[in-house]
Amino acid sequence: MDTGNNNNRPTPTQCKFPPYGKDFQGGIPTGRFSNGKVPADLIVEELGIKEYLPAYLDPNLQPSELVTGVNFASGGAGYDPLTSKIEAAISMSAQIELFKEYIVKLKGIVGEDRTNFILANSIYFVLVGSNDISNTYFLFHARQVNYDFPSYSDLLVDSAYNFYKEMYQLGARRIGVFNVPPIGCVPFQRTVAGGITRKCVQHYNDAVVFFNKKLSMKIDSFKQNFPSSRIVYMDVYNPILDIIVNYQKYGFKVVDRGCCGTGEIEVIFLCNHLEPTCVNDSDYVFWDAFHPTEAVYKILVALSLQKYMYNFI
Repeated sequence: MDTGNNNNRPTPTQCKFPPYGKDFQGGIPTGRFSNGKVPADLIVEELGIKEYLPAYLDPNLQPSELVTGVNFASGGAGYDPLTSKIEAAISMSAQIELFKEYIVKLKGIVGEDRTNFILANSIYFVLVGSNDISNTYFLFHARQVNYDFPSYSDLLVDSAYNFYKEMYQLGARRIGVFNVPPIGCVPFQRTVAGGITRKCVQHYNDAVVFFNKKLSMKIDSFKQNFPSSRIVYMDVYNPILDIIVNYQKYGFKVVDRGCCGTGEIEVIFLCNHLEPTCVNDSDYVFWDAFHPTEAVYKILVALSLQKYMYNFI
């Protein structure tokens, strides 16, 4: 989702260098974790709002952009505060502070009444959780000493609930929450934990399914407690899994490797200008060892908006 908020931060979770962005506006790396546009861009484009969703922390951000939408996402962030700390990302609480700052700026541009209207009628998309489960819990084992996975899921969904509540208290009403995708099938996890044949890591996917059920229930509870909210649980797990399992049906040729380098481990600074890239990235489900190609994102965004947009009305 991040469209460049990490660019000027001291974090390894960055991609402001080639070959990232090779299909974006003539090959400009902007901090988007893909070969081209990311879901944040494709959502606003599909809705006919604008072509890209700019990063709120972009030093060249035009004030007029605040009226039609900006992006607070930070690559590497998680519902678990420890996740954002490990990856030196902008924590969810810090993103809320940026949102508060945005509201003050917006009032300065369009006035209080118009700002309140924009806050209440805009749609806010939240996509968090992959880094918590994939990295903090399974890769770094940073929470396994104190939490089994069910109790870690409780920590995550409680944190998620509080995040939505803070958004609500600041004026947000229409909130779309994407669930966590099948992280066990990303090329990096296949390499690290998928055995000699590099299969999808089933117990990672099972953990995600378990978490997603808890997240869905927590969102139902939020709806009951805040009846004037229009919060929507959005499933991307199953559409992505279908693309991975039936990739040829969607016109893809390679599913178990990314387009960058060997495609097995290269992500962020390991995917750099010294690494070769595949000839045709639209043949690939994954761009690097973690993130899908723009071609996959386009399919997912179209399916998601088609299925869920009416729920925000």
